[in-house]
Amino acid sequence: MDENIASPFNPFTQVPIEITISVGRARPLIRDLLRMQKDAVLTLDRRVDDPVELYVGDKLIARGELQELEGDHAGQLAVRLTEVADLQDGL
Repeated sequence: MDENIASPFNPFTQVPIEITISVGRARPLIRDLLRMQKDAVLTLDRRVDDPVELYVGDKLIARGELQELEGDHAGQLAVRLTEVADLQDGL
């Protein structure tokens, strides 16, 4: 792999990417899903304190903990990274 990929002179370092944060999964029956209305609760397979997973496309790139920001961004969610995948082979 080219060692200069993270170089500030590489134009690709300026391209934004979308990261998906997975907080859990649910597997409701279709009939239960069709009955859902406003204020329904969908139970996930994770607990509040469990790590979340960060993906670029289908590739797991990191894990982290959900946090709520304070100050000017109070109430906004963020992720503190606790584990980062080895991305030497690319995304």
